[in-house]
Amino acid sequence: MAERTCIVTRRTGEPDGLIRFVVGPDMSVVPDLKRKLPGRGCWVSAARAHVDEAARKNLFRRAFKADVKVDPELGMRVDALMVAATLGTLGLARKAGLVALGAAKVESAVRSGKAIAVLHAHEASSDGIRKIAQARRATVHAGGPDIPGYGLFSESELGLALGGTNVIHAAVLGGDAGKAVLKRMVALDRYRGGSPDDRRAVTGFADRDGALKDTE
Repeated sequence: MAERTCIVTRRTGEPDGLIRFVVGPDMSVVPDLKRKLPGRGCWVSAARAHVDEAARKNLFRRAFKADVKVDPELGMRVDALMVAATLGTLGLARKAGLVALGAAKVESAVRSGKAIAVLHAHEASSDGIRKIAQARRATVHAGGPDIPGYGLFSESELGLALGGTNVIHAAVLGGDAGKAVLKRMVALDRYRGGSPDDRRAVTGFADRDGALKDTE
């Protein structure tokens, strides 16, 4: 489709702000996050609420003009695919030496301005998060970057992706692999409802760095 229009909101948008869906061989609706699957596609704004609404109202049937099958858990399925993609990219960044692990190393990466994003496991203590948040604020106060923080994954998910145990805090550093992780984290955060403050921080980082395209 030359014009990408969300079948829920009826608003047009850039590809990074939408999720493409196609019809599989069994007539089921399939998410196409990489936008590479063959066939005619339709688009839904990249937010869980909109994907859930499209599935609930079966708006795909009208979009594809066919009696397609829609998984009632399509929104959850998309979330799982985005999680897998983000963690896979995070693992590649770790292998490239662009991820710092542990509260002390994360705080150091934040204060030095080397971090472009911070991750806290769901199990992280409020005290640990607070200390790193203080470092983030101090970095901004000193004229450094406004580094976003995310709580997107469990300890086990982070440990599996990063090849360790007891992974509670992590910092993503610069470099192409690090920027790829940040882009996927922004997308996942937005899909789940997101944090406007963190989105503004990422936009600010992109403006300074010139290497990330804002997808707002």
